Amino acid sequence: MNMSVRIAGVTWKNPVTVASGTFGSGEEYSGLLDLDQLGAVTTKGVANIPWAGNPTPRIAETYGGMMNAIGLQNSGIDVFVKRDIPFLKQYDTKIVVNVCGKTVSDYVEVVERLGEEPVDMLEINVSCPNVKEGGIAFGQDPKALSQITKEVKRVAKQPIIMKLSPNVTDITQMAKAAEEAGADALSLINTLTGMKIDVHKRIFAVANKTGGLSGPAIKPIAVRMVYQAAKAVKIPIIGMGGIMTGEDAVEFIMAGATAVAVGTATFHDPMAAVRIVNEIKAYMEQYGIQDISELKGCV
Repeated sequence: MNMSVRIAGVTWKNPVTVASGTFGSGEEYSGLLDLDQLGAVTTKGVANIPWAGNPTPRIAETYGGMMNAIGLQNSGIDVFVKRDIPFLKQYDTKIVVNVCGKTVSDYVEVVERLGEEPVDMLEINVSCPNVKEGGIAFGQDPKALSQITKEVKRVAKQPIIMKLSPNVTDITQMAKAAEEAGADALSLINTLTGMKIDVHKRIFAVANKTGGLSGPAIKPIAVRMVYQAAKAVKIPIIGMGGIMTGEDAVEFIMAGATAVAVGTATFHDPMAAVRIVNEIKAYMEQYGIQDISELKGCV
């Protein structure tokens, strides 16, 4: 039985990674699950300088999921290169580094630094607000998305995965803009913008007022967007958004994803990503599927 997948020339042993921001860089989970069992580890967002993130509270539970407004808190590229890459290199899994920034030059600086490092792929988080353009996320404007994709691709030594925002009118427009600008793959969806109010305290549940909604509540939207994007572009897609089980993962693959990322499920079950690998395998055995590629886009 073959569970391996190929994304932009990089072969993963199976189609499962973790969603950026839900797993740190793997170290805090390494005592709970075997990172060798994952197709790839996708790191928390890395910026050119340390980011403090948003004020607390930054997380709130919701029906069927959670809301977060962490604000991409991270230690910056210097610490990441010194601490996190050597840790991850101990394991037989691909390393996908999520890159964030406030301006195009911020992203370019991090991508250039990572060009000399032993990492396999770069996931570009275009849901960061574009400070120079008044705060709209790069991923919500096709022209901004195209510009940042071109600039990052120009300096990148590794394949580039553009992580798309679902907070747009037409996901296919964004997918095509990224592909035309040179993206090697796409990942979608990022979180949906939401809000929760504590009616007893009469205050917002997170200090930022709005946060990113994730978890099972958003899965049908994510599956629909992956399906639409897969029909619109020829580059591979990593699907994510509310995956809790192997069958959820298979649903994304049937919609056209080559691989999947497990995020919110990890907060509920720290072993979720490895469990989902095993559940995909069990599904393939149940239906006599010899190669995971048989399922891709089969609907």
